[in-house]
Amino acid sequence: MTKGTLILIPTPLGDIRPDVALSETTISRINEIDCFAVENIKTARRFLKKLNRDRNIDETRFFVLNKKTTDTDRLEVITTLLSGKTVGLLSEAGLPIIADPGSDTVLMAHENRIPVTALAHDSSITTALACSGLQGQSFTFHGYLSRDEKERKKQLQKIESYIGQNRSTQIFIETPYRNDKIFEAVSNVCRPDTLFCAAGNINCPGESIITAQVKNWKNINTNSYKKKPTVFLLG
Repeated sequence: MTKGTLILIPTPLGDIRPDVALSETTISRINEIDCFAVENIKTARRFLKKLNRDRNIDETRFFVLNKKTTDTDRLEVITTLLSGKTVGLLSEAGLPIIADPGSDTVLMAHENRIPVTALAHDSSITTALACSGLQGQSFTFHGYLSRDEKERKKQLQKIESYIGQNRSTQIFIETPYRNDKIFEAVSNVCRPDTLFCAAGNINCPGESIITAQVKNWKNINTNSYKKKPTVFLLG
């Protein structure tokens, strides 16, 4: 029996219409799929209905993949793929896997020689890097920093040390409602001449991408980043 394909499906990075962010080819391919692995079924259903109002959502099958997912749950997805069904892996925003759960499922697909592909789309991380003006040939993504103030300070000091050692851009993210903590921490911890970029609401209304030395951020109004999905870069 021919195996199905695991397809990584991009979603808009913010609250904009999917048909504005995605190409007709991508939308057409998504509309052909009737089985999805998703982080949140409610938002996935809403996204799919926006793409195709005629979709019978009750006949669409969903698997939940999040931080609580077990190998047994993942195996159900793999079994479906092995039966010949195509499964679409949906992120809440952007390209799946990058700063999102799901890599274990993709790895299991490879272990079972199941084809894996992705529909073309931007990642907020690489888009922020491209627009920052910082070193794009060598970079490291650290994910989320610690919520503990002392631990976050140590992390920033360590991250900043990589810039000089490796001539490498350092990238991290934060929960939108805690963006102010990042601005405060960078201002207090990092060297005045270190370049700091904040890229918020990427490719969405209210987009704000600014790169400046840490010492100059005191003159920049950061209110536009409040509660907005933001990627942070040091270089």
